[in-house]
Amino acid sequence: MSEDKMPEHDKTHPFERLTPSFLMDAVETQGFWCDGRTFPLNSYENRVYQVGIEEKEPLIAKFYRPNRWSREQILEEHEFSFELAEHELPIVTPLKNEEGNTLFDYQGFMFSLFPRKGGHAPELDNMDNLFVLGRLLGRMHRVGEVKPFTHRPEITTQNFGYESVAFVSEHFIPLDLKAAYTSVSADLLQAIDEITQQCGEIKKIRVHGDCHSGNMLWRDDAPHFVDFDDARMAPAMQDIWMLLSGDRHEQTAQLSEIVDGYNEFNDFRTTELRLIEVLRSLRIMHYSAWLAKRWEDPAFPHSFNWFNTSRYWGEHILELREQMVILDQAPLKMI
Repeated sequence: MSEDKMPEHDKTHPFERLTPSFLMDAVETQGFWCDGRTFPLNSYENRVYQVGIEEKEPLIAKFYRPNRWSREQILEEHEFSFELAEHELPIVTPLKNEEGNTLFDYQGFMFSLFPRKGGHAPELDNMDNLFVLGRLLGRMHRVGEVKPFTHRPEITTQNFGYESVAFVSEHFIPLDLKAAYTSVSADLLQAIDEITQQCGEIKKIRVHGDCHSGNMLWRDDAPHFVDFDDARMAPAMQDIWMLLSGDRHEQTAQLSEIVDGYNEFNDFRTTELRLIEVLRSLRIMHYSAWLAKRWEDPAFPHSFNWFNTSRYWGEHILELREQMVILDQAPLKMI
């Protein structure tokens, strides 16, 4: 159901309809009896809740943001997670009902159910952990390169870069900063285009797409990946660069550990080293546009109250200028 077809009292924002009783009614359509306990989890793009079940372990209910992904795109994400799990990768997959379905409908929302899994975020400053993550990503990418997504989009300079800049420029940048933003974003996109052209043909595979510590659970001395909501076609480096932090020396050491683990199961493509800062730059631009596009969602001004201020946009422009300097430097090298 599109937002313009909802009853008048629901037009504030679709997620306002997700009351505890609504959540439990939705979950109970799949044959579960809720015990009245619902607890919101840390999620903004979609809405995710822990829901108590009578005499059973709680479930995780994920309600997808209306009009973001199509049914085919969500099911393709689910299929990818099952494919990874079949190769014995530690992936938290959605639950299937008796008909084998993983995506359900309730009063205009698509939702899925997941088992609750415990764990904590991995310590990414631990070199042993990075080696283990590298091994896992090597295995994951072996599966991801077997076939492409047919419904999910690619990460491109156009959709993460140019389109993000156009939206922000038109709707959000303060007038006194617009000239500076227009200039630096144009220069940055030109530099990105030049680097990607120099790289030649870039192999794109199915990747997790949002490989940060919040999307991993460390338990039983191993990482478990959750939330493939941002899975797309992209260079393998998309799942690697987000594990890097600190100065150049620290990132070089971290990358070496990751690649050592990665190479046990897959061949790391050194040609993609030049893409690290390209992908980082695209994410910076895309992240600002993501916040801007979601600003009418009441959860965003509440949780990101530092966004859309003159100070924020000034710092964002400075960050883009810093990326220009970094892009002009030689890429990281393997130790």
